[in-house]
Amino acid sequence: MSVFTKIINGEIPCYKIAEDDHFIAFLDINPNAKGHTLVVPKKEENKIFDLSKEAYKDLMDFSYRVAKALEKAVPNNRIGMSVIGLEVPHVHVHLIPLNSMVDIQFTQKVTLTNEEFISLANGIASKFEYMTFNKDY
Repeated sequence: MSVFTKIINGEIPCYKIAEDDHFIAFLDINPNAKGHTLVVPKKEENKIFDLSKEAYKDLMDFSYRVAKALEKAVPNNRIGMSVIGLEVPHVHVHLIPLNSMVDIQFTQKVTLTNEEFISLANGIASKFEYMTFNKDY
């Protein structure tokens, strides 16, 4: 069982941004940049291209909606996306607010307090909920 499955099952806490029946999005606790978010399918699958075409498309759709909320909630020049998957054997998409190339290189990390994580997660979640309710994406 992956660490992400433990988060999905509620065994490990997270700074949740969005969730539906098939996916969950939460802040990375070791972020490259403020707002670094992980989008994870609830069904544990090791490799992204082992997902069915439908599951892959649904993951990209959910990631798109989270990225649009993130873009509105966190100052950035753009939202970068990366799928690496070597560190945790459970498909996940990294959405990272970018202001420079170093933000996507996984070489520098930022430190946030618990209160900053909570405030950030709530801010992005409110944008996600507003956009989903108003179809503003």
